[in-house]
Amino acid sequence: MKTIKLLTLLFAISFFASCEKDQVSESVNPVAEKAPDEVSKHIREKVSDLHFNSKHVEKHKMLLPDGSFMENYLIEGDIAMTEEQMQTMSSVSVTDKQYRTYNLVSSPKTINVIGYTGGSQALTSKQRTALEWAINNYNRLNMGITFTLTFGTNYSPYDIVVYQNQNGEAGGVAGFPSGGDPYKYVQIYSGMEAYDTNTNEHVMTHEIGHSVGLRHTDWFSRQSCGQSGESADPDGAVHIPGTPTGFDSNSIMLACFSANEDGEFGYYDSVALNYLY
Repeated sequence: MKTIKLLTLLFAISFFASCEKDQVSESVNPVAEKAPDEVSKHIREKVSDLHFNSKHVEKHKMLLPDGSFMENYLIEGDIAMTEEQMQTMSSVSVTDKQYRTYNLVSSPKTINVIGYTGGSQALTSKQRTALEWAINNYNRLNMGITFTLTFGTNYSPYDIVVYQNQNGEAGGVAGFPSGGDPYKYVQIYSGMEAYDTNTNEHVMTHEIGHSVGLRHTDWFSRQSCGQSGESADPDGAVHIPGTPTGFDSNSIMLACFSANEDGEFGYYDSVALNYLY
């Protein structure tokens, strides 16, 4: 997720934020020669098939809490996915407004979250408070999934670990559920320290939303990022009953955020989550 230049998460309940689908018309040759850091046509086509914005794809080395890196692709600014994960998702599983995918967390389930406190990846005091508020946001909904929260360094047994990346940027990165479990790694950028606790809460809630299967609510236009007129192929998108089909300015799952967020779910975010869980 990034600020108005940087936000990313559509709540339209799909744990893939898909701002828009860009058609790839060229024939695909996965083994064609390409520059070392260039994203192949094969990957862009797969991203497009999953109804994500294939213009916003880049190779990515995701920092983990122990200082190691995991290679994956960064989609729409804050969604981390490996090629193997892309292959497990079907384009017919992608849904629309509020939107979701079929990759959800098994319910009922208790999701155990740890805020990381070790070394340079440790959350700051402000981020720890924001994480507490974010977890409270979810537990207040009384869904089939509930959350526990602790702080420490032994993150291996936990379902989700929330930690900091000292890259100086604003926003964060997460991924989507797999095998009925939430995405484990929720990375918060160190530039968030320049924002107040409520805006940090917003980013935490947004990225955890991806981890449990939420998609960017404005995946079809990225209107929250100041973009417009970017058409999105609606094939495979299924509307969640009780939620709007147009732009929802109050959604916490918008692709971009501002500097004065209140950190709370919009009304239809809650409707969508309660429908899913």
